[in-house]
Amino acid sequence: MRITLVAFLLSFALLLQGQDPLRFESEVKNLVAGDSAVNSRKLILFTGSSSIRFWKSLAADFPNENTLNRGFGGSEMTDLLYYAEPLILSYQPKMIFIYEGDNDLNSGKSAVEILETAEKLLALIRTRLPKTTVIFISAKPSLARWPLKDKYLNFNEQLRQWTEKQKRVKFADVWSALVDSEGNVLPDIFIEDGLHLNEKGYVLWADVIRKFI
Repeated sequence: MRITLVAFLLSFALLLQGQDPLRFESEVKNLVAGDSAVNSRKLILFTGSSSIRFWKSLAADFPNENTLNRGFGGSEMTDLLYYAEPLILSYQPKMIFIYEGDNDLNSGKSAVEILETAEKLLALIRTRLPKTTVIFISAKPSLARWPLKDKYLNFNEQLRQWTEKQKRVKFADVWSALVDSEGNVLPDIFIEDGLHLNEKGYVLWADVIRKFI
C-alpha cells in the first residue's frame, strides 16, 4: 500500500511538470522481465537514457565485472526517479552509473531543475543503499544538439560542483573525451542521427568510465 502511494505521489508530481512517466511503463516491464536471472553479487548498474541503453558493448568493455544495463531511451531525470525501485533499488548494486540530463536540457529544463530531481533521486537511493557509490555521468556533446553547447557546459559544471558536496558520489566527465583540443565535438563518433554514439564513440566513453571501476 505504501509503495503504491509513493508511486502515485511521484506520478502526480511529474505530471505537474508536464511529463507522463507511464509512457515508459511497457519498456520498463520488458527490461525487468528476466530479472530472476540477474546476478546481484558485486553488481555495477548502469541506468539513464538512450546513451546507456544503446551501449551494446558494455559487458565486453568490462569483462571482469558484473555489469547490468538498465537504460531506457528518451528518459529524463524525473523518469528515472519514478522508476527508481525497479531499475535501481531492487538490484542493490555496489555501484551505480547514472546518465540523465541530456534529454532534460533538450526539452527546455534548466540545470537547477535537473539537479533538484537528482537530489531527490540520490536521497531515495541513500535510504536503501547507504554504502553504494553513485557516479553521475556528464551530459555528452553531440552534433545534433551542438547549438545547446553552452547550456550543456553550464549543466555539467553545476553537476560536478554538486557531486563534490555529496558523500560517495562522483562525477564522470565524458564531455571532455568527446571533443577535440579546440573544444569542438568530434564528428566521427556518432551514428547517422548525429546524437547517439557509434562504436568509436563508446570506446572513448568506456575509457572515462573505466577509471571509476
